[in-house]
Amino acid sequence: MSQNKVPILDLKPQYQAIQTEIKAAVNRVLESGQFILGEEVGNFESAAAAYLGSKHAIGVNSGTDALMIALRALGVEPGDEVITTPFSFFATAESISNVGAKPIFVDIDAASFNLNPEQIRDQITDKTKAILPVHLFGNPAAMAQILDIAEAHNLKVLEDCAQSFGSAYKGDCIGCDGGCQDDVRNSITGQRTGAIGDAGAFSFFPTKNLGAYGDGGLITTNDDAVAELARKLRIHGTLKRYHNEMLGYNSRLDAIQAAILGVKLPYVDKWNQQRRQVADTYNRLLENVPGIVTPAVTAGHVFHQYTLRILNGKRDAVKEYLASQGIGAMVYYPVPQDCLPVYQGQFPTYPVSEQVAKEVLSLPMWPELEEAIQERIVATLKDAIAL
Repeated sequence: MSQNKVPILDLKPQYQAIQTEIKAAVNRVLESGQFILGEEVGNFESAAAAYLGSKHAIGVNSGTDALMIALRALGVEPGDEVITTPFSFFATAESISNVGAKPIFVDIDAASFNLNPEQIRDQITDKTKAILPVHLFGNPAAMAQILDIAEAHNLKVLEDCAQSFGSAYKGDCIGCDGGCQDDVRNSITGQRTGAIGDAGAFSFFPTKNLGAYGDGGLITTNDDAVAELARKLRIHGTLKRYHNEMLGYNSRLDAIQAAILGVKLPYVDKWNQQRRQVADTYNRLLENVPGIVTPAVTAGHVFHQYTLRILNGKRDAVKEYLASQGIGAMVYYPVPQDCLPVYQGQFPTYPVSEQVAKEVLSLPMWPELEEAIQERIVATLKDAIAL
């Protein structure tokens, strides 16, 4: 990393710390000659399932494929409706549309950036098949309330865990005054995301908390039938060669990526704790700075991103000033999914989502980020806000 520039993410320190193990794992795969599925993938699936607390883990080609295959494995069909958040990466809604269903958006809670469960019931129709919450930026959604609603209406729940590997639900419900069942909340408190709903979908894109060195994804479920169907769908709709039972996908986690992920998995708790410490430092340095809203460091949050809200219409100017001083910052996400060209004009407005899309700004975040660099980032940010 240049002494003068601070990127939004620096993957080099992580690699340098474990490069001997990574090279040994890659060489092991090269020597084996088994590059698609096989023992390496099976070993990682078993380790990931044990870590996440899920009965099954099925490796696939990407997080997007994980969403599509999981939706189909849960029985979502063309014409069905799936309730989700407008404030997420496009893959969330795209996956729903790509299986022939329709995304139905529900606005978010401004503090958590996650789906507001209090608005879900009003959007349920006789076509609704599932709820797809996103644990955005590594912050678990209000799963107790979501599960209560799903159970009452016989709906499936698919967790989008693309940004939340290693996070755990700690019972922080949105606006909850006891409205959800205590037994549900107690039963899932401490469970990792991806093992709470009927299925979970993970991405191993290199920037994630647990990232591969290429694309990769994972589906988790405790349901044997859902797992078997997902395994069929990832290999052209069959578990037996030349015996294709349905239209599926060519979506297999390759052995080199599985071996790399297997090396990284034992470190993920340490890295997530370091991310929380970075977030704590940011919050301390930014305390009482006017014109910004800092994210709460809640118990289960693993801070895939550290995302502020810059108020008073200053977000874009602040981002530009940071860039002029060599500091990377990103906007996740400048356009809510319902406002993207592919969906534009098809949905009502979601005012909270649209408002935060104008305010959010993610600061540099990686586990090894030094406090001295954070101090420079925050000092520059304060200068930008004061302009």
